[in-house]
Order: sequence, then structure tokens, then C-alpha cells
Amino acid sequence: MQPIRVVLMCSLFAVTFPSNGAAQTSTPSSGQAAIPPAAESSSQSEQAEHSGPVVGTVDSVGRQTMVIRTDDNRYQLFVFEGPTVRPKGISQGARVRVLSSPSDESGVWLATRVTVLEPSAASASAGAQDVAPPPKELTGVQREIERSVKRWRLGARLGAGLDPELFLIGVQARIGPVFTRDFYLRPNVEFAFGELTDMFALNLEGAYRLPITFRHGRWSAYVGAGPGLNFIHQGVGTRDISFSNFNYETGFNIFSGIQFRRGTFGEVKTSLWANGVPTLRFIFGYNF
Repeated sequence: MQPIRVVLMCSLFAVTFPSNGAAQTSTPSSGQAAIPPAAESSSQSEQAEHSGPVVGTVDSVGRQTMVIRTDDNRYQLFVFEGPTVRPKGISQGARVRVLSSPSDESGVWLATRVTVLEPSAASASAGAQDVAPPPKELTGVQREIERSVKRWRLGARLGAGLDPELFLIGVQARIGPVFTRDFYLRPNVEFAFGELTDMFALNLEGAYRLPITFRHGRWSAYVGAGPGLNFIHQGVGTRDISFSNFNYETGFNIFSGIQFRRGTFGEVKTSLWANGVPTLRFIFGYNF
């Protein structure tokens, strides 16, 4: 199983590298427009000038985000800082005034107070003039944020374990937030197999997003824990997928990982008090 050890070492490097790279660099992606070095000073001055209210027309609004067009035909993306900030009944075409503060992502602002000046019906005639659509980079970021705040999401995962050495595949769900804005229920099912061990695990886990980055930023770190219900078969005979050949072990899982706004994630998990369960698991996956 020497190749598995090589794969695991590469996996561990891949999990830890994105957090350093995301924190130290600002590599542009399809979800954010690139800012040339020459434009950094103008971007900083723009953030300083954004201390006052912004008045404009709502171009699009979702559960967590809003894009407005100002009177000089500039588009700006706002994220509602809390559930009470979003006015009830706000819709496309409404005229609003927004108080905001900068986030740690260029071009994304935290809306702290939104006041509707004119409802959409009253401002529809004023917005009938021909205007350019919002930039694709801005709408792409808005879609990513709206997808990341869905109440529930399904995902798939794969990875490898150590001691014993196993390959694993599985599915998961993310439900929430519950109790706080940063805690999610994350039940998942894993099936793992190796030379001597087969395992079926039902993990009733919860994950807490660490408040070290912007809540809806490009990436976020999390920790979590929960009980694991493990069915284990060990032997060298022919495989017969029958639970009568599996031994049941209850364990407790502890994990930490990185979740990217686009849906991918990577994590490292350990299990306690369960014989035959991998001591370490390196997992990669995607939340749809």
C-alpha cells in the first residue's frame, strides 16, 4: 500500500496549501475581476470614499445579496450583514439608500442599513432608460454567494484513510445554519475499502465556521465533531457485502478543513474510541 501513503502526503499538502495561498495572495478568479497593481491606490481611495450612504436602483436582489446601480451607472454588490438588514418586500427596480462597510474582499460591501426610498412600481418608469448590464464578474460573485447560503446542500466526497489504509467514497448533506449563523449540521455516509478492511460509516457531525475571514468570502476554515456509527469487516476472504459479517463500533469524529465558496472543500478527520476505524482520514469533496 506504499502508493496510498504517497497519495495521502500529496493530499495533506493540497489541503494546507490553499489556506496559505488564499490568505497571502489575491489570485483573481472568474468570480472576481483582476485589479492591476496600478489600480490598487484608486481602489483603496474608493473604499475610503465609501464611508457615506450609497443611493441607487436595485438591479437584482437575493436572500443574502443585492446589486444596485448608482445614478452614475456604476454597479455595486452588497451583502446583508444580518437577517434584519434586508427590508421586507424589496424587489428589483426599487430606489434605495445603503449604509455599508468594507469586507475583506475587493468589490464586496457589507450592507448595515438599507432604506427603501421608492418602491419598484414608482421607479419603474425612471429605470426604463437603456443601461449597460452589470459586469459578469460581479454577477458571478453574487451567484456564488447566493448558492453558498442555501439552507441545505448535497455533496459528494472521496479520500483515503491511514491505520488501516483505506480508500473511501461517500455523500453528505449540509443543513443550516442552526443555533448560530456559523454552525451547520453535516451528516454524511462513507464507504471505505482496503486490503484487509471494509467499513461503512454513518457520521452525525456538525461543523462550525471559524470567524477568521469574511463570512461569504472566497474561502473559510471550519472545525467540527460528532459521533460515528461504524460497521467494520476485517479479513482476507472474498468480499461479501452483508452486514452479518460486520462488527459495530461507535466512535467520535473530530475534523478540520477549508471550504471554498465555489463548493469544493478539503478536510482532515480523526476518529476516537473505535477499533478498526482509520486513525486519520484525508477527504476532498464538492457541495452542489
